[in-house]
Amino acid sequence: MHPSEVKALLESRLDGCEFHIQGEGCDFQVVAVGDVFEGLSRVKRQQLIYGALSEEIASGALHAVTIRTYTPEQWQTAPENKGA
Repeated sequence: MHPSEVKALLESRLDGCEFHIQGEGCDFQVVAVGDVFEGLSRVKRQQLIYGALSEEIASGALHAVTIRTYTPEQWQTAPENKGA
C-alpha cells in the first residue's frame, strides 16, 4: 500500500479528521487530528483508528501501524507539527 491509499481509507471511514501518513509497504505511521478525540483516552483514540483499518490489518495489507492522535488544540503544540 501507499500512504495515499491509507489516507484515503481513513478519510472515507472517519469523518472530521485530518490525517498525516508516512511509510511504505505494510508499515505506516498515522497521525490523526480531529475533534473526535476530545475526551477520549489514548487507548480509545487508537481503537478508533485500528477499527477503521481493521479489514486491511486482518488481510495483512497493513502489518505495522504506529498511531498518534491529537485534538486540534493538542496538534498546535505537537512535535510532528513543528515546521508545518
